[in-house]
Amino acid sequence: MYDNSSTAAAMTIKLDAEFPPDPVFQPGIRRAPSRGFHLTPDQTKIALRNALRYLPPELHEKAAPEFLEELRTYGRIYAYRWRPAGHIKGRPIDEYEGRCIEGKAFQVQIDNNLDFDVALYPYELVTYGETGSVCQNWLQYRLIKKYLAQLTEDTTLVVMSGHPLGLFPSRPQSPRVIITNSLMVGHFDNQKDWEICEEMGVANYGQMTAGGWMYIGPQGIVHGTFNTILNAGRLRLGIPADGDLSGVLFVSSGLGGMSGAQPKAAEIAHAVGIIAEVDMSRIQTRLDQGWVGHVSDDLDEVFTLARKHVEQRTPISIAYHGNIVDLLQYAVDNDIDIPLLSDQTSCHAAYDGGYCPQGLTFEERTELLARDRDEYARRVDQTLRKHFELIRTLTERGTYFFDYGNAFMATVFESGVTQIAKDGDSRNGFIWPSYVEDIMGPELFDYGYGPFRWVCLSGRHEDLIATDHAAMDCIDPDRCGQDRDNYIWIRDAEANDLVVGTQARILYQDAKGRMDIALRFNEMVRNGEIGPVMLGRDHHDVSGTDSPFRETSNIKDGSNLMADMATQCFAGNAARGMSLVTLHNGGGTGIGNAINGGFGLVLDGSQRVDGVIRSSLLWDVMCGVARRGWARNDHSIETATEFNQEHDDAQITLPYLVDDALIDGLVA
Repeated sequence: MYDNSSTAAAMTIKLDAEFPPDPVFQPGIRRAPSRGFHLTPDQTKIALRNALRYLPPELHEKAAPEFLEELRTYGRIYAYRWRPAGHIKGRPIDEYEGRCIEGKAFQVQIDNNLDFDVALYPYELVTYGETGSVCQNWLQYRLIKKYLAQLTEDTTLVVMSGHPLGLFPSRPQSPRVIITNSLMVGHFDNQKDWEICEEMGVANYGQMTAGGWMYIGPQGIVHGTFNTILNAGRLRLGIPADGDLSGVLFVSSGLGGMSGAQPKAAEIAHAVGIIAEVDMSRIQTRLDQGWVGHVSDDLDEVFTLARKHVEQRTPISIAYHGNIVDLLQYAVDNDIDIPLLSDQTSCHAAYDGGYCPQGLTFEERTELLARDRDEYARRVDQTLRKHFELIRTLTERGTYFFDYGNAFMATVFESGVTQIAKDGDSRNGFIWPSYVEDIMGPELFDYGYGPFRWVCLSGRHEDLIATDHAAMDCIDPDRCGQDRDNYIWIRDAEANDLVVGTQARILYQDAKGRMDIALRFNEMVRNGEIGPVMLGRDHHDVSGTDSPFRETSNIKDGSNLMADMATQCFAGNAARGMSLVTLHNGGGTGIGNAINGGFGLVLDGSQRVDGVIRSSLLWDVMCGVARRGWARNDHSIETATEFNQEHDDAQITLPYLVDDALIDGLVA
């Protein structure tokens, strides 16, 4: 039988046989609520064995009771003792150990995701979205870092739901890291079974860019929120194509890792934004960052201030410290006009603390969640039903409401409000649009525009300024409306003070724009003008995610239920040599509701990387455009047609369109 001494001898990359000192938790840092303990005795035994297998046996007797206590108290084994002491943050790349540039670059990204200033619950490795995690525990974190320090251009690290499976021989043209998160077998692909798997330590909720190590702080969604609310105003409020939201009130909720972008985006779009948030610590974070301008728990004061700025057509962001349902009740009772309305609570994890029941403070929510999950769920459902009724009243009065991709409408349906679904069946979609269905899909994704982003790995702010100017030089604002908006965005990015964490930037671009900018950056690295750069994108992109309630909600040929696009995008990026490729289950709409993938590409100035840019970035965008075009989306057909005309060596299959009268008459 294989014994522990053989195990130790067979590994050179492993955790040290040292028992770290007691963990120290810095006051004022947000902590994740208990996720609940649901395991049987046999499952509990497996969970303990699963955690202890990272440690040499001489540590088991001391670690096992501690792990069991964490499991019972928090519903997870975090192995707090193995967290490195102090403030983790993404440092300049030269400060990391490594045998290749990619191995050091990924360490920068991981540590940035766990920065106190970036992560939602840094001690629990949760970056954003209430449950989106880099990996499951600090044992995995330490072992991943050790593997990355030994990674070479001839090996690939494989990571399965946070577990570093090992280094395997490959070649320089291969990905350096391949990550998957929570890819469950179909029959068991549901929240209940996933919950047990995560408690047992075999599943990790990567969300999107948390488990893909490419989160760049809330800036990553500011541009998307800016685009969304700006185009909502243009489409629904009669604002000109080159106009802004001056004098328009936008109301939403949530100031967490993703939702915290809303007040900043509202001000950049010149709107008056009111964002409700029950957690004062999240409001304080946005205040400290300068991303929200005013705070109040008095609704009279909130709406008086908002009315003043609407009348003066001046932008302001207001955080309401309270429940969004209370705010909407006030608006209904006082007949307040809300032109644009959304929600960005973490409804994909509503029963895990992502949605606070009405009548509870945030602290009371946390206590009830730990004490009585059934009562917590009952009160969540009660509040969701009230939330629905208030939105229905406001929309009947003229408000434009859109689901902002947080599974809000799906969760309302699950709470028992079947009328929110068309014909009472959620598979038919919902009575209100997803923001992708109405706005992001037809106005951006169908043209190939999505959240392209980059990180200056040197940590130097002057490198970021140089890349801003280079990106601006690559954009022709007269080419189309999207590029006009994007040119203004990057022109003003520095003045808008968007950086939280590493020196990073987001900029919506299409395939041509991404390639032009990436090639320019790689040339700048080659010439010594800037240090190395990490390219990436949000998984919430043209090709990155299959999700019928969000990213593919404007695909109407029935394939919105299929996960082929994200999977093919992942495989194609691996084949074309991206530095890092990831594929996850869940995303922002919850387990079983989405499959999403992303990438990271390290620009080292080499000619090899120029080739990867030309092949992989084109594929990464046009894979989604092709699928959207085949679904008969007009703008994607136009974009795919242009692609065919411009490329002699490639072709996208285009659909022949059918006369609706022919089909209608035949079926009738």
